[in-house]
Amino acid sequence: MLVAFQACGRLPPRDIDDLCAIFAEREPWREAAATAFERWKVPEPVQLALLHQESRFRSEARPGWRRVLWVIPAGRLSSAYGYGQVKDGTWSDYLKHAGPSGARRDSFADTVDFVGWYASVIHRVTGIEPHDAFNLYLAYHEGPAGYSRGSYREKEWLVGVARKVEARSSLYAAQFATCGGPPWPPPPPPPEGG
Repeated sequence: MLVAFQACGRLPPRDIDDLCAIFAEREPWREAAATAFERWKVPEPVQLALLHQESRFRSEARPGWRRVLWVIPAGRLSSAYGYGQVKDGTWSDYLKHAGPSGARRDSFADTVDFVGWYASVIHRVTGIEPHDAFNLYLAYHEGPAGYSRGSYREKEWLVGVARKVEARSSLYAAQFATCGGPPWPPPPPPPEGG
């Protein structure tokens, strides 16, 4: 019985296309996303749109396998793992600079905090604002240096995926405004020095 209960806890929310339904079903997720927003200023709809794209909210998501002769598994395509499909090296950087001791990639709360931290790194390097889901996703995928070099420009498929993340972020934001979140789009930041 305990094993069945634990397995159910790992399942994605029932309706991953409705942010209000996600937060109604998983109140701790709402609290974790709000905490990450307070700490890093990445809006909840952006956080969850990115995680939807990366894992469809599956805690133990992994990339596929490399294959030899198209059938023999020869190792994972990358070390990416968890809700945010975070690679080992990037997760180690997070743990070193901002993550709580014992943070895990299969923990929703730890992953949304990671997303916020990584967005702050991306902002510092590229200037991408935390509410810009399109460019934030490109930099999340390519890394801040890759984004700055424009590596995504040669990946038409990736630009298409980033547009989907942007659209989902807008959808989630409109939904969130109906269940206690701020109105969308966010108000523009105040002018510098004013």
